[in-house]
Amino acid sequence: MALQPWRKGIVTRIENETINTKRFWIQVPELSTFDFQPGQFVTLDLPIHEKPNKRWRSYSIASWPDGTNVFELLIVLLEGGAGTHYLFHEVHEGSELTLRGPQGIFVLPEVIEQDIYMICTGTGIAPFRSMIHDLKNHNTPHRDIYLVFGTRTQQDLLYLEEMRRMEQEVAHFNYIPTLSREKWEGSCGYVHAIYENLVEEKKNGSPDLPPALFYLCGWKEMIDEAKERLLKIGYDRKAIHQELYG
Repeated sequence: MALQPWRKGIVTRIENETINTKRFWIQVPELSTFDFQPGQFVTLDLPIHEKPNKRWRSYSIASWPDGTNVFELLIVLLEGGAGTHYLFHEVHEGSELTLRGPQGIFVLPEVIEQDIYMICTGTGIAPFRSMIHDLKNHNTPHRDIYLVFGTRTQQDLLYLEEMRRMEQEVAHFNYIPTLSREKWEGSCGYVHAIYENLVEEKKNGSPDLPPALFYLCGWKEMIDEAKERLLKIGYDRKAIHQELYG
C-alpha cells in the first residue's frame, strides 16, 4: 500500500462523548471523497515537538466511508499526553490539522466465513464502530459478530445507545459492554471471561473449536493477555488480529 501524502484537514465539529473523550470531525478540502477501509487509521502531525516522530499521533477512524471528505476520530485525554492535551485544549472548530492516511491492515476479510469477535477497551471501539456500520450499509453477509467492549464505569461507555440500536438493526450482531469497576444491569468484570465463555458456548460440548477470527484493539496489556488466552484455548495466531494503542 502506497504511503499517503500529508494533507490539510479542517476540524468542522467537536463534541464531548464522555467527560474525558471527544469526537472530532475532520474535513479534507483537497479531496472530494476521503476513501478508506473500515478499521484503518490516520496519523496527525501535531505542533508539539521539533522532531517529526515525536509529533505524530495515530488514531483509528471512528466513522465509516460515506462518500464525503469528512471523517470522525474518537480521542481520549491522556494524563501527561502532549498530543491529546493539544487536541483538547488548543484545537477548536475551524482549526487546521496536518494528517496522513488512511493507513493500516486492521480490516475485515472481503468474505466473512467465520464468527467475528471484536474485543476492545476504551477508544479501541472506534474501528469496530466503523466496521459495523459499513457491514450494515452494504448488507454484507456475515456470521455471528460479537463486540465485547470493556471499560470501567457507565460514564465511560462510548456510543452506548448507538451500539444498542445497531444490535437491533444488524442481524447476528451482539453488543456486550462490560464494566470492570461498577455493578450494573449488564456484564461485569473483564473482557477475557466474556469471549472465553462465548467460545465455550459455541463449542456446545464439542472438542472442536468453532471457526472464528479475533480482532483486538486497545491497550497493550489487554491485547497481550487476550492473545495468550486465545492461543491457550487452541486458536492459531493467524486467527488473531490486533491494533495496539499506546
